[in-house]
Amino acid sequence: MSKDQERLSDLIEAAKRAGADRADALMVASRSVSAMCRQGVPEGLEHSETLALGLRVFVGKRAASVSATALDPSRFETLAQQAVAMAHVVPEDAWAGTVDPDRQGVYDIAALDMVDPTEAPSLDALLARAREAEEIALGIKGITNSNGASAGYSRVEITLAESSGFSGAYAQTSHSNGISVLAGDGPSMQRDYAGHSTRHLTDLDSPALLGREAAERALARMNPVKPRTGSFPVVFDPRVSSSLLGHLAGAINGSAIARGTSFLSGYKGKRILPEALSVIDDPTRPRGLRSKPFDAEGLLPSPLAFVENGVLTDLILDGRSSRQLGLVNNGRASRGVGGPPSPAVGNFYLTGGTGSRAALMADIVEGIYVTEMMGSSINGLTGDYSRGASGFMIRHGQLAEPVAELTIAGNLIEMFAALRAADDLVFRHGVDAPTLRIDAMSVAGSQ
Repeated sequence: MSKDQERLSDLIEAAKRAGADRADALMVASRSVSAMCRQGVPEGLEHSETLALGLRVFVGKRAASVSATALDPSRFETLAQQAVAMAHVVPEDAWAGTVDPDRQGVYDIAALDMVDPTEAPSLDALLARAREAEEIALGIKGITNSNGASAGYSRVEITLAESSGFSGAYAQTSHSNGISVLAGDGPSMQRDYAGHSTRHLTDLDSPALLGREAAERALARMNPVKPRTGSFPVVFDPRVSSSLLGHLAGAINGSAIARGTSFLSGYKGKRILPEALSVIDDPTRPRGLRSKPFDAEGLLPSPLAFVENGVLTDLILDGRSSRQLGLVNNGRASRGVGGPPSPAVGNFYLTGGTGSRAALMADIVEGIYVTEMMGSSINGLTGDYSRGASGFMIRHGQLAEPVAELTIAGNLIEMFAALRAADDLVFRHGVDAPTLRIDAMSVAGSQ
């Protein structure tokens, strides 16, 4: 055991002495550096180091949490007494309980490959990366200004201990680059961006690549028009298609199902996507942005198909929601130091698409290709969906003039059932999807 694990075990023992029936403790220590510039001038150089400690105690069916910003053994007794005193006065939670210790464990941390072994970059190196992205973008004809560029690095160390005897610790690093630029002047000015985050620096897109991508995207958006109002096929670029998958994750979250606030309540075991498509969550993917060797309750992680061949086969569950629903906990607990766990996905993605993006659009005589969305009006009970969007017209299977200031609307149940997917899935985020198509959505543009 590491020194931090030993100290958390000591904190749990202090909680037991204070009267807790059981307890768990979580510590998150982070170090981050970032650099931002605009027009080559530094606008933000930051270096931060934080430590957050959380203790959760159970007294019968009552639970309470306290947090601190230092791992100070001299304060353990006081912290434990405060938590237990709080637990005595909160209402009972009928669904409070512990997970099966036989299912707890730590996945092969080395296989997850979450820590970049190279030395952390200096502020000067980060600033140089940000400046390079901006210089490349500003050097492209038609780019008139910059909203700024940034580069960052962080290392986070997470330690969890429970009175069941479980104890685990791991670290993860992150490198990032981002840039936003403007094209044109006056009312016709358009903005776009590019960014990337990875665990290892060697996997990160180069600043030059991101600078060119941001510039080309901004230039392509020049002189947009509004499409006519009507019903059209809508194709979602991979940059925004993952948002649909995010709505799916929210709808099959065990807490939402247990509260009766999900439009997919009662759909477990039923078809919600076309037969060709599946949705997988894999917290064990090497270098994944949401990979982890154990969940927030110490359960050993494993890949799981939540939608298999179009059928909703499971819900996103932690211990509490699984007890509420009478289902088996599938180890998707996530938490911060200040509260209890809740269900959340890891590396969540849609698979089963076939053919290229071009093939997916080939038969569309008139449609919308969405590259950016803003605002959100999603009814969690009914699945009614409405969002502002911009992108391009599709005419006879080809991208045509840029469009902006439009609204796309539909119902997520119907949208999911009608999804068609290309085969261009790339793992860049925690939630990933390929290019997606829905054959008929309401589009509000010009009259």
